[in-house]
Amino acid sequence: MTGAGGIFDLAWMAWTWQTGLFFIFIFGSIAAMGVWEYYSPGGDPRRGVFALETTRGDRLFITLLGSCFIFLAWLGFYGTPLWGGLVLSLIWAVFVFRLV
Repeated sequence: MTGAGGIFDLAWMAWTWQTGLFFIFIFGSIAAMGVWEYYSPGGDPRRGVFALETTRGDRLFITLLGSCFIFLAWLGFYGTPLWGGLVLSLIWAVFVFRLV
């Protein structure tokens, strides 16, 4: 059942330019990580402050997952705008890629 708009009718979703930008960023991050690994192999595991052996891809996943929870918590406690959640997520990303 595809509806009147065809198989790619996304009218049921609340797409905004911010939502689109978010998904472009996620896919771009994964693509950039793949290119980085292709041209500079060396994702050897390292042990960080959490005592986990992680590769670059693991750290990207931890960063994205943690950022998701940071934004959800920000929305729950403060609502919009999300600039504070963005700042915390960027701090989290630097922490993960440097120390985890």
